[in-house]
Amino acid sequence: MLENNIMPIYEPGLKELVKKNQDEGRISFTTDLPGAVQKSDVIFIAVGTPSLSNGEADLQYIEAVAREIGQAMNGYKIVVDKSTVPVGTGDRVRKIISESQTGEYGFDVVSAPEFLREGCAVGDTLNPDRIIIGTSSKKAAQIMDELHKPFNAPIVITDVRSAEMIKYASNAFLATKISFINEIANICEKVGADVTEVARGMGYDKRIGNQFLMAGIGYGGSCFPKDTKALIQIAGNADYDFELLKSVIKVNQIQRYKPIKKLISILGELQGRTVGILGLAFKPNTDDMREAPSVEIITELKKLGAGIKAYDPVAGDEARKVIKDIEYCSDPYETMDGADAVILVTEWEEFKNLDLDKMKKLLNIPLVIDGRNVFDPAEMQAKGFIYTGVGRRQIAYLTREYRKEAAAAVEKLTK
Repeated sequence: MLENNIMPIYEPGLKELVKKNQDEGRISFTTDLPGAVQKSDVIFIAVGTPSLSNGEADLQYIEAVAREIGQAMNGYKIVVDKSTVPVGTGDRVRKIISESQTGEYGFDVVSAPEFLREGCAVGDTLNPDRIIIGTSSKKAAQIMDELHKPFNAPIVITDVRSAEMIKYASNAFLATKISFINEIANICEKVGADVTEVARGMGYDKRIGNQFLMAGIGYGGSCFPKDTKALIQIAGNADYDFELLKSVIKVNQIQRYKPIKKLISILGELQGRTVGILGLAFKPNTDDMREAPSVEIITELKKLGAGIKAYDPVAGDEARKVIKDIEYCSDPYETMDGADAVILVTEWEEFKNLDLDKMKKLLNIPLVIDGRNVFDPAEMQAKGFIYTGVGRRQIAYLTREYRKEAAAAVEKLTK
């Protein structure tokens, strides 16, 4: 597929970048691992490290490829762990390669973790915030420094174990920011503040910054859930109880069910209701369904007896593999047609420009649970929607007055 410029994943700009470099003879693809190793000076290991049942990273793919690299070696190589791996994996890779060699060839193992965001991976690759190089070898450090200099980004050269920890610490901190602002959002709903204003005010503080302060229904994807769990296990294996990070995970899990609680508070029983779901991928600009909040939300809604209509601009095919027995729609308006409520789960750009008048006409009940604070509450109210976001002041759905108002509106509309 790759040789024919067919991308197996959805990532904006990737297909064009691969084709450009194929046309210029810079890149080729092969399944001949020994041949590739023997022709290379630097070898990047970029295989998956999924979670085991106990939360630890599964290193079977790392170990397998390290073994094959060792068997194929024909001279000095730099072997780079690009995958996210627990602290100490570099030593493990070194040992496996040494034991697998058929001759005595020199090599160095380097940790150079990636910090790419799905949906922005091409831009993040070409314009990185920093480049981390973990090695104890001056020769490897010099070669890796030379390799990365064209990116014009700060290069941090450190030891292997610190480089491995930098990746986990970075992702754990970002996950913590998300859970923190979601907790603030939950408090905002109770005291009548607006989390979007709170986050805006916080973001001007250079010590805090404005990124990852978007309240919503929690993080998902292939990194944050996996890496937070793995770091807790790394800490546990070192006889340290990482209580803060355990709370981050717990908050994130609870946050996913907030839209359902809001639905129940307004509609009451969900048995026989039809709920539209806008967005299935864990974030915009990707088709990745790993740890997507939509999966748990839909599963729980089905348990409560609701029928589901769903739409995602890109992730429909991937979603069909993991979410069964729901109606997949071809556009957002089909999703809302005849639904008793709609939950916005993924903040695709397409959803920010929906025709609100059309939405209102299509919905049985103009009830919108905005899980990503995409819509303007004042405008939604003015259009006659029963609307609630996450931590928004304009409509505090939890207040007794609004709950009565919403219930009365629902009763009137369903008669």
